[in-house]
Amino acid sequence: MNALRGTGVALVTPFDDSGMVDTIALDRLVNDVIQGGVDYLVVLGTTGESTTLSQSEKAQVIAQVVASNASRLPLVLGIGGNNTAQVITAIGQTDLSAFTAILSVSPSYNKPTQEGIYQHFKAITEASPLPILLYNVPGRTASNMEPDTVLRLAEFDTIIGIKEAKGDIVQAMRLLAQRPEGFLVISGDDMITLPMLHCGGDGVISVIGQGIPNEFSSMVRHALKGNISAANDLHYSIMPSIDLIFEEGNPAGIKALLGHKGICSASVRLPLVSASSDLSARIKGFLDNF
Repeated sequence: MNALRGTGVALVTPFDDSGMVDTIALDRLVNDVIQGGVDYLVVLGTTGESTTLSQSEKAQVIAQVVASNASRLPLVLGIGGNNTAQVITAIGQTDLSAFTAILSVSPSYNKPTQEGIYQHFKAITEASPLPILLYNVPGRTASNMEPDTVLRLAEFDTIIGIKEAKGDIVQAMRLLAQRPEGFLVISGDDMITLPMLHCGGDGVISVIGQGIPNEFSSMVRHALKGNISAANDLHYSIMPSIDLIFEEGNPAGIKALLGHKGICSASVRLPLVSASSDLSARIKGFLDNF
């Protein structure tokens, strides 16, 4: 699906001083990343702190992003979890008319077998009116979706690709070498996005891409066009910021960066805590010299 090639950004959910969803800041963020040249937006993913949002807050976030986007870019909605029936219910109860696809994370905590992962996504795709992007992030789920399982799932016409966030370039290359035609392999790890693109990847769903959208999306475009030197130069200039924003976890780091840019506050919800003053100062130092 060409609409989801290039740079997607996993939007944060801004909070105001009282801890409520800050729709004004969210509008500011959406417009900033669109003006920065990104290709699509991902709503209510891990970076959006979806696990600590109520159902009414999720609806509020969706409504604001849809309104702010105003049909300018494709939208992807995160709907996943470790209760298959609950995921299917959530899909059925959500107005998906503004969205191009669903991003669904592999089940966490349960630690299913590969067959369990396969059956989970088989049930979801059979119930979904929209195409599904798989999301593999073993650092959060405690189980890896093996390439063979992904390739089995790729046989479903409605499973259109994977956000691969194991951080393992060899696993990514195995997927790229064996995927069926048209199946998207998208980086879910900012630091190895460039080598994945050089190996034939289709783009990224990024965290840092919402902090420095112009430069990061330019890097991705250069790589997709085969402009290796230009892509490499941009990647190496961006690299320090990627280390910084993940040093104390996501989304604390990217929210600190966005705070320094005046996009939104640096607040996150417990059990997460905001970036330390030391890290925040170093992030500001990067921005001042970038």
